[in-house]
Amino acid sequence: MHKKIWLTCCGIALTVAVCGQIKKQFTVEDTQSCENIRLSLKANSGNCYIKPSQNPEILNVFSNQTETAYAHNFRKEVKGKTCEVQLNLEENQTESLGQSISANFFGAAEKTSGDKLWKMYLTDMKPYYLELNYGVGNANVDLSGLAIKKLKINSGSANVNVGYASSLENQIDMDTFFVKVDLGSVNVKNLNLSRTRVVMADVGFGNMTLDFSHKPLVKNKVKGSVGAGNLIIILPSKETPVLVKIHDSWLCSVKVPASLIKISDDTFANAAYNKDSKNAMTFDLDVSMGNIIFKESQQ
Repeated sequence: MHKKIWLTCCGIALTVAVCGQIKKQFTVEDTQSCENIRLSLKANSGNCYIKPSQNPEILNVFSNQTETAYAHNFRKEVKGKTCEVQLNLEENQTESLGQSISANFFGAAEKTSGDKLWKMYLTDMKPYYLELNYGVGNANVDLSGLAIKKLKINSGSANVNVGYASSLENQIDMDTFFVKVDLGSVNVKNLNLSRTRVVMADVGFGNMTLDFSHKPLVKNKVKGSVGAGNLIIILPSKETPVLVKIHDSWLCSVKVPASLIKISDDTFANAAYNKDSKNAMTFDLDVSMGNIIFKESQQ
């Protein structure tokens, strides 16, 4: 029989996992005086999942890793009414940048990180400022029914999927939804359920898809920058006013559907848009060597 070792420090519990079995690794308890949670999570490899939970704990982390397979860096600090939590999970034998790039281009990333599993649960009882950083591997982020004030996602060479699997919208209006991809890919579905006022997208050499196919719940603005990668934007229904401004170069490619009509230099709008539209969705995009593709919703 395997022995369990419990280690408690600064409100965090560490449990040794039996190799191949999923065990609880970390629990960060709630502090009654905290009204907001500022949570920063970083995983440099593996398959990572974030899901909502009705439990009161700020963070619960499960994994199939042993204590010798990874190193962690944890910090918890209460500042006023905000609880700041930072958790970095790093494989003990980390890949070099060259190995990471090779794995991304030659398809080895999934093979090398496929046996590393991280499942993280956030409570739906308190609002978060949430920052997620992924190196290589895969990540699935389900934000259904959570209360996210501000979201920031960075992907190095990881493939990241973000959405609302239960179709439950964000409990509060989100200030900013920021997403960045370097070499990997990011796919964001049902962005309307985020209730965000501002979407900021940064694409380096990777690929990003932003799904605005459903009618936005709040008025929002989308700002984006594309280097040498690809940005695909799925437009909302024709009833939603849309204005698009694109700052491009002769090295890039921009594709717009027939529903977007050019109204001035580098500016497009759909039939529902006029200058007095109060609920218009606006896009302000820059592209240098990459591609921007607008697609109409299939609903």
